[in-house]
Amino acid sequence: MAHLVEPRHHVSLGDYEGIASLSTAVREMRQEAESLLPSLKGRRVWMVNSTSRGGGVAEVLPPLLALLRELGVEANWLVMDSENPAFFQLTKRLHNLIHGEGDPDLGNEERRLYEEVSRQTCEAILHHAAPGDVLVIHDPQPLGAGALASRKSDIATIWRCHIGLDRETPKTRAAWAFLEDFTKAYDHAVFTAPEYIPGCLAGRASIIHPAIDPLSHKNRDLSVHKLVGILANGALIRPPGPVLTPPFSDQAQRLQRDGSWAPATEPEDIGLLHRPIVTQVSRWDRLKGFRPLMEGFVALKRGQANRENLEERHRRSLQLSRLVLAGPHPASIQDDPEGKAVLTELARAYVGLEPELQADVAIVVLPMRSKKHNALLVNALQRCSDIVAQNSVQESFGLTATEAMWKRAAVLGSHAAGLRQQIRPGLDGCLLADPEDHRQITAGLDDLLRDPWKREMLGRSAQQRVHDNFLIFTQLRRWLVLMTDTVKTRWP
Repeated sequence: MAHLVEPRHHVSLGDYEGIASLSTAVREMRQEAESLLPSLKGRRVWMVNSTSRGGGVAEVLPPLLALLRELGVEANWLVMDSENPAFFQLTKRLHNLIHGEGDPDLGNEERRLYEEVSRQTCEAILHHAAPGDVLVIHDPQPLGAGALASRKSDIATIWRCHIGLDRETPKTRAAWAFLEDFTKAYDHAVFTAPEYIPGCLAGRASIIHPAIDPLSHKNRDLSVHKLVGILANGALIRPPGPVLTPPFSDQAQRLQRDGSWAPATEPEDIGLLHRPIVTQVSRWDRLKGFRPLMEGFVALKRGQANRENLEERHRRSLQLSRLVLAGPHPASIQDDPEGKAVLTELARAYVGLEPELQADVAIVVLPMRSKKHNALLVNALQRCSDIVAQNSVQESFGLTATEAMWKRAAVLGSHAAGLRQQIRPGLDGCLLADPEDHRQITAGLDDLLRDPWKREMLGRSAQQRVHDNFLIFTQLRRWLVLMTDTVKTRWP
């Protein structure tokens, strides 16, 4: 089962080209596309994934597809459906195993479930795709369906795996053993880092880094008036006065001291506009390292009173700083059944903190009903942050870090392989050796809160790094080259 999704995108290549800092990248991409597009003429491209909202893939596909269409490629988006929650529980297990976590005991029952849903999804895909088309499958959820489609129809198939681990473990071997037979049907595969390519795909895989859209609602520049209006409309700040635009129909919710939820301005304003803010925005996932980050921040706050010889600005920064842990409402992400459990565990740890520490930690659920409002809230929240953390235990890439780098925030990440692809330590941000060691987290936060000049320097370099390597134009060029090469190889 699968349904078509219209890739809504509100800007054109001309809009990008009209911005001085982006015009050269757009012109170079247009020039290269002219030589590649004839090979794709008359062929449709189908991108297939497991959800239309929440997570990096669902955010990357709309601008990618829309810009492919503008260049003349007939590109479409299919989202797989399954009414069986056990399927997404299984694929979440596979997701975790590829990251080296979870239960590796995968048997015949799991394979039957995966194959059954894959057959149903394959039939839906072939209702749309025809011989000669190009099918691009994203991540493990629809991998089996794409493999079956490739065997049933003369279509070119590419598997884009957005996850991986930079080392082999018994758990990663269990995941790849489960998926290997399905990968054999594909013409080519794409990964985010060379370290992620398993042996079963060696010699048949390329590297394409994820990228951000600089004019999306999540990444576009915001004037002071727009920034304040978005925060007020989404209940992330108390309005300082009359606001031109009306409140969002769904607003941010903040965990209260008793474990209940209320508007994020309760019991008091978080202080986004005037306090030093440390923020992490991610899915509610154990691999994102939310709890160790909170523990490290709490240790920093507890220890400040006993420190002597601090400069007054440093001391004041530590006293006023607050931590914001933000993510989507877990019920809104169909393919992530663990989200609610992770948020519940984090909430339990928060409720156990002393009241004065609870005041300095805000656990916030961002509304997902409106993609635009959600993206604008993330944009505004990151722009209000002095430090954006991505404390991932494992991270395949980490577009939330890319987004923060584009906004010139100082990024505190981990040594997870995906973050190492982006952040050059000491130049574009800071990387922690062990994201589960709260002492390292405390030291990293303390160093950045102490030195505003260092934060500014890291932010400037980070934005240039994204401009040169991780904007959508670079990704689009690489996809055009790959699809053209795949078509020429399959149909010489």
